[in-house]
Amino acid sequence: MEQVIYIVPALGILGLIVMAIKSAWVNKQPTGDENMVELAGHIAKGAMAFLKAEWKVMFYFVVIAGIILAWSGTLVENSTPVIAVSFVLGAFLSAFAGYIGMNIATKANVRTTEAAKTGLAKALKVSFTGGTVMGLGVAGLAVLGMGSLFIVFYNVYVVSTGGDVNGLAMERALEVLAGFSLGAESIALFARVGGGIYTKAADVGADLVGKVEAGIPEDDVRNPATIADNVGDNVGDVAGMGADLFGSYVATILASMVLGREIVSDDQMGGIAPILLPLVIAGMGLAFSILGTFFVKISKETDSVQTALNKGNWISILLTVAASYFLIDFMLPEGDLVMIREGSPTFTKMGVFGAVFIGLIVGALMSMITEYYTAMGKRPVNSIIKQSSTGHATNIIGGLSMGMESTVLPILVLAAGIYTSFLSAGLYGVAIAAAGMMATTAMQLAIDAFGPIADNAGGIAEMSGCDKKVRERTDILDAVGNTTAATGKGFAIASAALTALALFAAYVGLAGINSIDIYKADVLSGLFVGAMIPFIFSSLAIAAVGRAAMDMVNEVRRQFREIPGIMEYKAKPEYDRCVQISTKASIREMIAPGAIALLVPIIVGFSFGPEVLGGVLAGVTVSGVLMGIFQNNAGGAWDNAKKSFEKGVEINGKMEYKGSEPHKASVTGDTVGDPFKDTSGPSMNILIKLTSIVSLVIAPHIAEGPDGSAEAMQSVEKEIKSEVVQIEMAALEEPFRIKE
Repeated sequence: MEQVIYIVPALGILGLIVMAIKSAWVNKQPTGDENMVELAGHIAKGAMAFLKAEWKVMFYFVVIAGIILAWSGTLVENSTPVIAVSFVLGAFLSAFAGYIGMNIATKANVRTTEAAKTGLAKALKVSFTGGTVMGLGVAGLAVLGMGSLFIVFYNVYVVSTGGDVNGLAMERALEVLAGFSLGAESIALFARVGGGIYTKAADVGADLVGKVEAGIPEDDVRNPATIADNVGDNVGDVAGMGADLFGSYVATILASMVLGREIVSDDQMGGIAPILLPLVIAGMGLAFSILGTFFVKISKETDSVQTALNKGNWISILLTVAASYFLIDFMLPEGDLVMIREGSPTFTKMGVFGAVFIGLIVGALMSMITEYYTAMGKRPVNSIIKQSSTGHATNIIGGLSMGMESTVLPILVLAAGIYTSFLSAGLYGVAIAAAGMMATTAMQLAIDAFGPIADNAGGIAEMSGCDKKVRERTDILDAVGNTTAATGKGFAIASAALTALALFAAYVGLAGINSIDIYKADVLSGLFVGAMIPFIFSSLAIAAVGRAAMDMVNEVRRQFREIPGIMEYKAKPEYDRCVQISTKASIREMIAPGAIALLVPIIVGFSFGPEVLGGVLAGVTVSGVLMGIFQNNAGGAWDNAKKSFEKGVEINGKMEYKGSEPHKASVTGDTVGDPFKDTSGPSMNILIKLTSIVSLVIAPHIAEGPDGSAEAMQSVEKEIKSEVVQIEMAALEEPFRIKE
């Protein structure tokens, strides 16, 4: 029965094989004329230049952090320096996942432009297949990496501990996976923040000088920042997003496995089935995501692209739900399951399935709510459009108020999901709900990644002077991509909240504390400090975009001023200068926000103890979730309000189009919203999880007593099993007792 775990890396390999097949198909598609190929080459060159510069900085970080982890692993009893190896592997695979997405996106963009000459159906097929390559690459690497690490180190530690199946061997194997997750999330943070600063510096510079001052289109070949802008779509929304969701995927599985170890389970796998279950669900979700991708297609120009994407997504989700039912029934035992934790309810395997189902429902509802608040034609976006008619200030006011309003429904859904999943299966239920939500990550990421590819395709069409019909088709894909990107961010922040709560529960156990008491002054102080962290993190990220954008604006103005003939198409702009500005700024500015996420838990934990750190984690989680939802939705709504003017909108009985005063006001709103939705907002979910994972890793070093140790856990487990046996014996003896 334990051999079921070997299915997991096999499914990871399957995902990578399908990824390679789809990648080869994309590479075989025609690339268009020489002008299109040249423009795509500039984008690919700029993207790789950024990745190399970013990797150089991250290499130093990984080496230093790995040495510290190896050294610390020798200091604590029952800890292991091998955590450093898994940390480096997690960091490498996270960076590699981003590279896979970047590589395919910079090839699929020009091929999507060429396919759009044929029709919308072919353009969707090429762009979505490119997105699928990234989705399968990220999920395949995560499943293969987590599954293989667990199998290798668990078996090694079982042998070294003399067959200690669910004691010290399991503790050390999960510690190794914690290191893997820490490496993945660390790289994700730098990739997301650095990529976000890069893309928004270029985008804001291109918009303010190109569209507003010079009055030329966003992707006009005369705009010096346009290549940097298109590069930014790849480094932020593709490479950054790939590393981000790789880290989320891994952290969710880890949280579920750590809490699964606290379950007393008399299953056929020697009591480790609850630990293995999240890994197996992830593998099955990957398989059904592959199947779902084949249903994303349209046959006519009038078919809805959004409907096609939704169809593939729902097929993946429903198949995963059905498979989870049989999987849980097969792996978990009959009867009650108990967690070794005070206050945890008794539950059954059907309760576990209920939690998985709840997680999938929460994810779907979060996506639907986000779509409502960011999609064109809906009340929120229409209200911002209407307020654009009275100027720039009212547009900003409308977007801010709508972003704040958009936090209400998601938080209510999230709160209901946490409460009902806890009732279904305790804290394990909360963790397994997050695992269920993230099970179809490959499909979610494929839908997300197709958007930046379509956006790049539209830019290439504009710059190369393609037929107007080509740009119309890429704009249809791009508009849908904006909505799917926003819904993906809503999905990611919801999973981060559930995962952080599960990691928080695991941290409490490992740190040797029973609860977080906010009646204590130091813990309450920690709560407030934690709630402040997302604000200062956002401030640093947004300010970084502002500084980099100022450099970009000055450079674009300089080129317009000093290079004669740009506006008359007689001279080419110096695209490389703008790419260099964004690259240097993003690498320089990503350090401070990243340091906050990594250092705050360490400083607080070692200075004030585990309970105060618990207060900090609670504050970061609640504040970060709200900030993430607010910024993602406000930015997405501003973006689609601006795009609505490109087709024409009616305001107070008058049609307003691109270039009108209301449109200029919407451009300002979109410019403000850009760092919200593409830099700071998406980074919130990484900030939440990374602080929790760092705390989990240092928990054994700051633990108050042996409560979180393997010996204590085994002792409590024996007591619970003893009590269960006594109750069962009493029940058997009851019928034979002679009444006095």
